[in-house]
Amino acid sequence: MKKVRRMLVYSGAAILLLVGLALFFPTWTPKLEGKNSISILEQVEINGTGHELLIRGQDKSNPVVIFVHGGPAVSEIPYATKYQDLLEKDFTVVRYDQRASGKSYHFGEEYSNLSTDLLVEDLLILTDYISARLNQEKVILAGHSSGTYIGIQAAQQAPDKYEAYIGIGQVSNIVDSEWDSLNYVIDQAKQSGNTTDVQYLQGLTEQVRNGTALVPRQYVHKYGGAARLIDAEADMEQGLWFGPEYNLLDRIRYNRGAAYSQGILIQQALAEPLPAIVTKLEVPVYFIMGQYDYMTSAKSAKAYFDQIEASSKEFITYEQSAHYPQFEEKETFSKWMVDSFVQP
Repeated sequence: MKKVRRMLVYSGAAILLLVGLALFFPTWTPKLEGKNSISILEQVEINGTGHELLIRGQDKSNPVVIFVHGGPAVSEIPYATKYQDLLEKDFTVVRYDQRASGKSYHFGEEYSNLSTDLLVEDLLILTDYISARLNQEKVILAGHSSGTYIGIQAAQQAPDKYEAYIGIGQVSNIVDSEWDSLNYVIDQAKQSGNTTDVQYLQGLTEQVRNGTALVPRQYVHKYGGAARLIDAEADMEQGLWFGPEYNLLDRIRYNRGAAYSQGILIQQALAEPLPAIVTKLEVPVYFIMGQYDYMTSAKSAKAYFDQIEASSKEFITYEQSAHYPQFEEKETFSKWMVDSFVQP
């Protein structure tokens, strides 16, 4: 009996040790070769709070591109390196976890002032920090999904900081976009013969049309309106559990941050549609949309694009992709980036 007790004690201690290691295991990003390369994962204070930065590139004198993640509060640091290897050859790629998101969520910190305006302010200050650190007069700004809501406002407010604005999975009029999404998933459910899904989704018609509800994302994923050439959800889970940039404590931060932030930021975006607040940009504008994107409707994005006044603008459709064209067709995206910003 004593032997059994000792074994239970040892087993319990081993479990506690493993949990402790998983919680606090040091995080890092794989090193890039090259005398002038940069591969950094670190916490930097920006605008009064700690922001997690991931900076990677084979030559830090290359053009800099800052990516603004979506969600809201859904960091791309845990898995983005899987898809940005080609970009790292010709660009210095900067990703950051926004305030109250991922590794930038801090237990005990006060977030009652969280707003899209504050996130735009954070981005502008972060841009100054990155420009000074990497000795670049201007950087390229790329938003993805709800990150485009933040990014395009930053580009409008401070065009002198940015060489161009790239909206990937660009947010537009959210109510119109959700209406497109609902019609798509209902049509796909009908084609698959899933009457249960059809009935449930049709029951959301009034709420989606009047802007009081979004189409549940599990249905957009289920019917191919989120990703078609990659498994974005599996990538995220693998990165959160096994990637070197996140440990178990960071995963907890990620979940807490998303639970706190999403409702606040989505409601603000619904209350202030981008077509009503950003109508003119003084930098080149590019919208890159997957043809099958029903997380942020390509049709709605094109309607918004047509309204924007800009020094130059281009709407680009990736014919095989949904909401992640920069990952789903990474070779095409990388070539376009090089052709647009590196090649003379």
